[in-house]
Amino acid sequence: MMISNDQVKHIAKLARLELTEKETQKMQQDMSVILDYFDLLKKAKKPAGIKKIKPLPIEKATRKDKAQKSNIEGDLVAAAPDSKDGFFKVKAIL
Repeated sequence: MMISNDQVKHIAKLARLELTEKETQKMQQDMSVILDYFDLLKKAKKPAGIKKIKPLPIEKATRKDKAQKSNIEGDLVAAAPDSKDGFFKVKAIL
């Protein structure tokens, strides 16, 4: 499946890419190869023994968030080369 030059330019515009004419031609070839591979995958047969997979119920697919105590601020200040009163101590910049 050959993707058209206009389609490549449209995709580049959506991605906010500015392509030269040479880059557009290269992208056209690369995208065509990718689409051809997808067509090949669509035609592939499923291996024997593979059954249809049922999706998990949404209740089992998610977890509840749990609040946890953290001392990341203290750990960061402790790891700093110099600190004072729980803050990073740095040289004045004027």
